Amino acid sequence: MSSTFYIPAVNIIGENALKDAATQIDNYGFKQALIVTDPGMTKLGVTAEIEALLKEHGIDSLVYDGVQPNPTVTNVKAGLDVLQKHQCDCVISLGGGSAHDCAKGIALVATNGAQIGDYEGVDVSKKPQLPLISINTTAGTASEMTRFCIITDPERHIKMAIVDQNVTPILSVNDPRLMVGMPASLTAATGMDALTHAVEAYVSTDATPITDACAIKAIEIIRDNLHEAVHNGANMEAREQMAYAQFLAGMAFNNASLGYVHAMAHQLGGFYDLPHGVCNAVLLPHVQRYNSQVIAPRLKDIGKALGAEVQGLTDKEGADAAIAAIVELSQSVNIPAGLEELGAKEEDFSTLADNAMKDACGLTNPIQPSHEDVVAIFKAAF
Repeated sequence: MSSTFYIPAVNIIGENALKDAATQIDNYGFKQALIVTDPGMTKLGVTAEIEALLKEHGIDSLVYDGVQPNPTVTNVKAGLDVLQKHQCDCVISLGGGSAHDCAKGIALVATNGAQIGDYEGVDVSKKPQLPLISINTTAGTASEMTRFCIITDPERHIKMAIVDQNVTPILSVNDPRLMVGMPASLTAATGMDALTHAVEAYVSTDATPITDACAIKAIEIIRDNLHEAVHNGANMEAREQMAYAQFLAGMAFNNASLGYVHAMAHQLGGFYDLPHGVCNAVLLPHVQRYNSQVIAPRLKDIGKALGAEVQGLTDKEGADAAIAAIVELSQSVNIPAGLEELGAKEEDFSTLADNAMKDACGLTNPIQPSHEDVVAIFKAAF
C-alpha cells in the first residue's frame, strides 16, 4: 500500500531564519501581500517588522490583525474581504496556530469560492489556495507547515477540521528569535501540543517508518528542552530545539494524521473557547490509557523516548510508564490537572462526545471508540 508525504516546498528553521527567508520570498515575485495576524503581534511591533521586510523587497502589504484565539468563520470572512478589496496575490500568516489557520481559510476560499465551512472534512477543495507563506512565532501547532486547518463555527459551538493538501503553505519560517517573548504558560501549552502531535502520529493507523522517525525524534527533543524553554524562556538554544521538535511532530502528524485526543480537544475548544494545547495536554494520558489495550508496544516506545526506564518491562508495564512520563512532564510545566479546572461541565460530555465522533482527526485513532467510551474518557480527564 502506498503512502503520500506532504510538506511545504521550502522550510527555513533556526536563529535569523526570517532574514534568510526574505530572499526566498523575493524570488516568488509577489506584488501585494495580505498579512494575517493577531492584535498582539501588531502591538509588539512584529507586524511592522514584517511590513518593512516586504517593502525592502518591493512587496506592498495590507494587514488584517483581527485574528482571535480559536479563529472563527467570521475572522476568515473579514480577512477575505480585505484581500479581495486590495486584490492581494499572496497571504502571509504571522503568529501561532490561530493566525496560520485563519490565513489558510482566507487563502483557500479566495481561490475556491463559497464559505470556509464548505471545506470541512478531507480534501474537499478543488483548487490550490492562494500562495501562503507562514511565519511562526510559537513552537507547538506546526500549522505553519501542515495541511490541517481548524476553524471555529460559533453557531454550532464546534471546531471544524479541514484536512486538505491545498492548504499547505509554500514556505514556512521558524525563527526562535520570534519565540523568545512567549510567556511560560503559552510555551508550556504549545510544547504539550507538539508532544500530542508526535504521540498521536506514532500510534496512528496511518503511521509509516518516515512518520515514526519524525515522531520519536520530536518526543526526545521535547523531553530534553520543553522544561527549560518554559522556565528559562530566554534560552535561545532551548527555543530553537523546540522549534525543530514541533516541526518534526508536524511532519509526523501531517502525514500519519492524529487521533481522539485532538477529536475531543477540538470540541472543548469550540464549546468553551479553551486553549487548544492545554486541552490536548489534559486529555493525552487518558486517551492513551484507553488506546493502550491495542497499542501497548508503541506506547512503550514512547516511554523510552520520554526517558522512562522500560527495559525489562512488559508491553503493558511500558505503556503505563509512558503515560506516567507524559503526566510528569505535563505537571512539570504547570498544565492544569483536569478539565474541571478549565471550566468544563459533566452535563456537556454527551454532546461533546457526539461532536468528537464526527471529527476527521479521530479516523486514524488505533481504536474507534463508542459514544460511551468517549464520555468515559472525558469523565476520567475531569
